[in-house]
Amino acid sequence: MFAAIHSAAVVGVHAYDVLVEVDAAPGLPQFTIVGLPAGAVKESRERVGAALANSGFAVPPRRITVNLAPADVRKEGTAFDLPIAIGILVATGQLRGVSTDAMILAGELGLDGTLRPIRGALPIARRACSGSARVAADAPLLVLPPGNAAEASMVSRARLCIARTLAELVATLRTNTLAPADIAALTRAAPEEGPDLLDIVGQAGAKRALEVAAAGAHALLLAGPPGAGKTMLARRLPTILPALTESEALEVMSVQSVAGLLAGEPAHYPARPFRAPHHTVSAAGLIGGGSSPRPGEVSLAHHGVLFLDELLEFPRHVLDALRQPMEDGRVVIARAASAVTFPARFVLVGATNPCPCGRASPGAGESGTGSHGGGGRCTCTAADIARYRARLSGPLADRIDMHVTVGAVPLSAFANATPTDRSMPGASDDSRSVRARVEMARQRQWSRHASLGAALCNAHVPGRWLDLNTPVESSARSLMTTAAERLGLSARGYHRVLRVARTIADLDEADRVTAQAVAEALRYRPEERVPVAEPGPAAGADATG
Repeated sequence: MFAAIHSAAVVGVHAYDVLVEVDAAPGLPQFTIVGLPAGAVKESRERVGAALANSGFAVPPRRITVNLAPADVRKEGTAFDLPIAIGILVATGQLRGVSTDAMILAGELGLDGTLRPIRGALPIARRACSGSARVAADAPLLVLPPGNAAEASMVSRARLCIARTLAELVATLRTNTLAPADIAALTRAAPEEGPDLLDIVGQAGAKRALEVAAAGAHALLLAGPPGAGKTMLARRLPTILPALTESEALEVMSVQSVAGLLAGEPAHYPARPFRAPHHTVSAAGLIGGGSSPRPGEVSLAHHGVLFLDELLEFPRHVLDALRQPMEDGRVVIARAASAVTFPARFVLVGATNPCPCGRASPGAGESGTGSHGGGGRCTCTAADIARYRARLSGPLADRIDMHVTVGAVPLSAFANATPTDRSMPGASDDSRSVRARVEMARQRQWSRHASLGAALCNAHVPGRWLDLNTPVESSARSLMTTAAERLGLSARGYHRVLRVARTIADLDEADRVTAQAVAEALRYRPEERVPVAEPGPAAGADATG
């Protein structure tokens, strides 16, 4: 006898249809799986056989052949255990009078017949609702283990069914009582917000830079001595970013689902991701990879923040691997058989000390030992400082829109600081009020970039389009031209300054880029390229240390 069960598999962060065909023919007992199965798929023979026996079903002594179509695409994971088991029951006559044409099944089986969570349940749910040529029904029932229920319920159009054991599923199929689960009951409230900008004492200039970076999705590098607050600033960037839209949330959760981070988690739209890998991370861990490609930290930070603390402690080749994702907003991992694409549209924030000991003052790289940056006198030689800063390659530094020096905060500032109620609407530097300004600026950007067919921030707009569609005052254009010549800006550097200036104008609700916006944007260029000048009110004394 023959049976065909609908299932799905995941490549990258997208699912595709898989038809599990089961043939039970007379002959010597044999269990064969074809259709380019990987190791975990081949091992399903043992899991399915034990699960059937321990659930009270028989495994007849027949020649059982399982084909996973399309047969020319490699299949990985354990999600085919459940459809294979149901297919065997149908093909051997133990499950009669049941139509599975309007169902999609996916789940791993334990040896006792329990259903265990799988990777990629959310992409499978999105695929089930997008329409499938292989499934007869417009809205098929998606049968998943309980551990995947929460993430799959985030797809509001999904008709989700939960099965705890193989025996329970078969019983409901026989009695025709299989019904969609109550998705609303699976949803939980989103967690409360954590850190706030009000936690940071001083650092007005750095906070301003953080706001500009959030508004335009600009890459940001914070340089300063230990204890200046670089990590605190970076960890508060997600709190001033706009909330994820539904489509963004599904993209974020799809990446997390493929990475296996959502199983058993309550269902709610997530906050902006914040990833902070250790500086010993490998290139594959940061970008993604492996024999079976998995998303790396840049993809797990999609639509969020990638924070690289102690940036210059990362191996240079690992840092340079960031260049392509920062430009393209995606990662393509190529293997001999195929290429997998993961999204990687993130805001990069790096934090670094000015020298190996961390106590050099700004500009000490040219003069040897410098005055203390908080906590003692620097003992590094000029060669040590130059070698340390050279770990950040020029091409990568050029892709970082904003370079900000974070000075040490005097202890007297902590003594004079007074607690502020976060709920007070008049608190001008709390995360809620800053986020409101960021949302307003991003709405202006999205409206302006609507012709590009995507909701792009200023940091992601093509340079040519930016030149043609950015109104710039004549004084601002003159300042840009002069600065480009004096600072030796590359074409990329020129456009980086223009992007930041456009974001500053958006925060100021200005239709045209002003000279003041350009002047502030130029302050965020790497300090060794900027002529010595007194910082203006926008940057603040704290931004230059």
